[in-house]
Amino acid sequence: MISVLEAVRRRIASSPYDVEYLVVAGGGGGDTSTNGGGGGAGGFRTATGYTVTPSTGYNITVGAGGAAITNGSDSVFGTITSTGGGASKAAGGSGGGQVYNGGAGATGNTPSTSPSQGNNGGAGSGGSGAVTDGGGGGAGAAGGNGVTGTAGSGGAGTSSSITGSAVTYAGGGGGGGGYLSSVAGSGGAGGGGNGSASTVGNAGAANTGGGGGAGISGGGAGGSGIVILRYLGSQRGTGGTVTSSGGYTIHTFTSSGTYTA
Repeated sequence: MISVLEAVRRRIASSPYDVEYLVVAGGGGGDTSTNGGGGGAGGFRTATGYTVTPSTGYNITVGAGGAAITNGSDSVFGTITSTGGGASKAAGGSGGGQVYNGGAGATGNTPSTSPSQGNNGGAGSGGSGAVTDGGGGGAGAAGGNGVTGTAGSGGAGTSSSITGSAVTYAGGGGGGGGYLSSVAGSGGAGGGGNGSASTVGNAGAANTGGGGGAGISGGGAGGSGIVILRYLGSQRGTGGTVTSSGGYTIHTFTSSGTYTA
């Protein structure tokens, strides 16, 4: 015969519980600075109240960053999908920047989630001094527009404290410089790669979803995404790298796997 305390423990252990999640997709790749702008950041989704069932496995996919001129890959936790960042001139989690053609950069993917997944890339610019490219959009802000002589910077990412410390993710890649001696744009805070005025654009930082920068000789790759889960109390699930902070148990996935609740 089991004790009352043991019966309560078993009931709690078998009951569904809620987790908080952060799901960041892979960033888009940048382009050559004479053809396009910086890559858009991977989609950024975070929320509380996702209910999981003990002994059930939940698929985790960590999206890869896109190569030059290629969208990033989606990241997934259960039914939650974050869209890969748009390459230069392409739509995605955040849009890629645009070379000067009189038009704006690509549209970010902004469905009815809170917060939205991302923002637009910046527009290119033409003028007597130089033609410049737009920066890729970030989770927190649109990519900067190019102006005469200076390419647009990547849009800023968004901060999350799900790990117990504030970390910024999903910054856009900077537009490229070099065409008629223009200046490259900087990458957005949150892992966006800097543009280049002479070589290949810088890559987005790994496991941030940052967009790749554009460069005169080629675009930098986007950074890979990340999936982080946490819940109150001691460890109940398995999967990823397990840490604790502020009374929460935290599971961090920097590569694909399974969370078993």
